[in-house]
Amino acid sequence: MRERLDELCSAVHAAASAVPSDGSSPETSPGSPPGRPAEQIGQRLVGLGYVVEDGLRVTLDVLGKGLLALPEFQPVDRYAQPIMTVLGSLSSGFLAASRRAVFEQQESMQLSLLKAVRDAQWNLKESEARFEEVATSSASGILVVDLAGRLTRANAAIGDILGYTTEELTGFSLFDLVHPDSVKVLGEALRALVDGRQERVRQPQRLLRKDGDVARISLTVSLMRGADDQPSHFVAVIEDGTELMLLQSELNRQALHDVSTGLPNRQYFTTYLESALRRADPVRGVTLFHLDIDAFGMVCNSLGRRTGQRLLVHVAQRLKAVMAREKAMIARFDGDEFAILVENTATTPDVGTTVAEINRELSEPVYLDDHGLAPLVSVGVVRRPPADWDPANVMRAAEQALRRAKSGRRGQWELFHPEQDAAERRVDALAVAMPGAWEQGEIGVRYRPVVELAGRALVGVAAVLHWDRGEDALDHGTCTALAERTGLILSLGEWQLATACGQVGWWGQSAGFTAPLHIGLTRHQSCDGDLVRRVRRVLGDTGLAASRLTIGMPVGVLAESDAVDNLTVLAELGVGTSLDDFGLGPDDLAVASELPIRSVRVARRLVERQARGEAEFLAGLVPLVRRAGAQVLVDGLASEEQAEWWRAAGAVAGTGALFGSPVPAGEFPT
Repeated sequence: MRERLDELCSAVHAAASAVPSDGSSPETSPGSPPGRPAEQIGQRLVGLGYVVEDGLRVTLDVLGKGLLALPEFQPVDRYAQPIMTVLGSLSSGFLAASRRAVFEQQESMQLSLLKAVRDAQWNLKESEARFEEVATSSASGILVVDLAGRLTRANAAIGDILGYTTEELTGFSLFDLVHPDSVKVLGEALRALVDGRQERVRQPQRLLRKDGDVARISLTVSLMRGADDQPSHFVAVIEDGTELMLLQSELNRQALHDVSTGLPNRQYFTTYLESALRRADPVRGVTLFHLDIDAFGMVCNSLGRRTGQRLLVHVAQRLKAVMAREKAMIARFDGDEFAILVENTATTPDVGTTVAEINRELSEPVYLDDHGLAPLVSVGVVRRPPADWDPANVMRAAEQALRRAKSGRRGQWELFHPEQDAAERRVDALAVAMPGAWEQGEIGVRYRPVVELAGRALVGVAAVLHWDRGEDALDHGTCTALAERTGLILSLGEWQLATACGQVGWWGQSAGFTAPLHIGLTRHQSCDGDLVRRVRRVLGDTGLAASRLTIGMPVGVLAESDAVDNLTVLAELGVGTSLDDFGLGPDDLAVASELPIRSVRVARRLVERQARGEAEFLAGLVPLVRRAGAQVLVDGLASEEQAEWWRAAGAVAGTGALFGSPVPAGEFPT
C-alpha cells in the first residue's frame, strides 16, 4: 500500500508541474498523461475484489483529506487542483475496470449457463439412449404409462409376449390389456402408488394377447416423479410367467418322481396314499404292496451299477404292465424297493394272484449287456387297512410285512396281521431297551449245574443270561434272541464270558471248584471276526485256564467258514468245543466227526420228543456221536425217567429243571 501511495504522490507532482503558474489549462505533452498512473491504481482496486462503490467513496474522501494535509503538497492552493485531477483519474480507472469486470462476469455466467444447458441436453439424450438400450435388450416387457393409464412407450419384449408391435401398443390403455377380472385390483394398486401408500406394486396378472389367448405374467409397477416431485408416469415391468411356470412344474415333477424310472417317489406316493385312504371304498378299501427285488445287490456287484439301473427300469415297466387294468399307483422308493397302491374294485384279484402275476411277468429273462436277468420280488402286503390309520401307519405295516417275507426266503409274500405286528413291536421294544437295562444292572449272569447222569456228580457249570423284570423275567434264550436283533450280543456276550470266567476262578480259589465252565454262543457270536481275540483277552484278564472253558456253537452255523475258523483256533488254544442244538441230520454227524469237537449238546426238541414217547429213532443217536469221538450232553431234563433213558442211551451228563434252575452266583455253591 505504501508503494501505491508513493505512486499517487508522484502523479500529483506530475499534475502540478503540468499546470502553468498563471493557472491556465495545462498543455498537452508527449508521454503518459499525468492521470494514467492514478487510473491504473483505480483498476488495481477493482482487481482486489472487495472494494465496491461505497469503498471507492470512502477511499476518495480519505485520500483527498490526507493528501491535502501532507507538507509536500503545500501550499494547498497550488496542489488542490492536481490532487482532484489525480483522484478523478483514480475514480475513472476504477469505474472503467469495474464495468469491464461486470461484463466479464456476465459473459462467463452466460457461457456457464450455455454449457449447463448443453450438458443437460447431452445427459438427457444419454439417459434416453441408455433407457432405450436397456428396454431394447431386456427380455422383460417394459411399458411407460401416463397417469391416465395410456401406454406412451413399449419395448419389443412386451410385443413378443402379447403379439403386438410396439407401434400398435402405443396409445393402448393398460386396462384394455389386463383381463377384465383383474382391472379393479390393478386400478386400486395404481391409485395407491399415486397416493404414496405403496412404493411398488408386484402382482401376478393375466394379459390379453392379440390372438385372444391369455398370457400369465408377473407385473411390477413403479411411480416416476418429475423435478417438482409430482407424479409424472408409471413404469411397468412385465415378466412372462409361462416358461417360469413350466420350469416350476418340471422342478416339482423331478422333486416328486424318481429320475431313473420316472415313477413317483416316496414323498409323492405318501401324499397320494393319504388322499386315497380318505376316498377309499368303505368295504373294499385299498391294498398296498411293498416290493423288494431279490438279489439286486448281487446284480450291481457282479454286473455293475449301470446294469442295476437298467434292471430297475425294466421292473418298473413290467409292474406297469401287470397293473394296467387296475386303478393303481406304482412308485419307486430308495434302492431296489417299489410300492403299488391299488384302490380295490369288484374285479380286483386277490393278493396271491397279483403277486404271482408280478413274479410270472418278471420271470421272463430280460437281456441287459448280453446277460439274461429274471428278478423275483419279495412282497409285504397291507390289505384294507383300518379307516383310522394314517399313511405312516400303513407304510410301516407294509415294511414290517416285507421284512417277514424276506426273512431267510426269496420270492415270497407276507400279509400284514395286526396281532402278529403287535407281538413283534413288543419284542422290538424289549430289544431296543436292553442296553439301558444292562447299564441299570437288570441283566445279570446266572449259573446252572451240569450233572453226570450216572453218579450225579457235578461235572460243570453253565453260565446263562437273565433279565430281571420282576414277575416278567426273561431267560437266557430270550435275552440272546433279543440281543441278536440289535447286535448287542457281541458286547453283552463278552461281558457274560468275562463275568462267568471271573466267578469260576473265584470259586476255584475259595472252594477248590475245578469243574469246567460252559458258555453257549449265538450265530452272530460264532461268526464274529474278533471272537478269538475276545476269548484270549478274557482268559488273560481273569487268569482262568483255557482247559476249564468250553465254548458251544450252534451246529447249523458251522456251515459258514468264519465259524469253522473260530472253532478250530479255539480248539488249538486248548479251549473245549461243543456243538449245541445237535440233531439227527447227516450234516450234524459230519461236523462232529470232521471238526475238533469234545462234546455235543442234544437239541431240546429231541429231548421233548423222547419225553412224548417218540424214542425209537433216538436210540442210535448217541452211539453215532460217541463213535465220532465226542461226549453227549442233554439239555432240558425234567424228570428221573428222562435222565435214566438218556443215561442208558449213552449220554454222559445233562442240565435242566431236574438238577435245578439257573441261580445267581451267591446261591450256586449251596
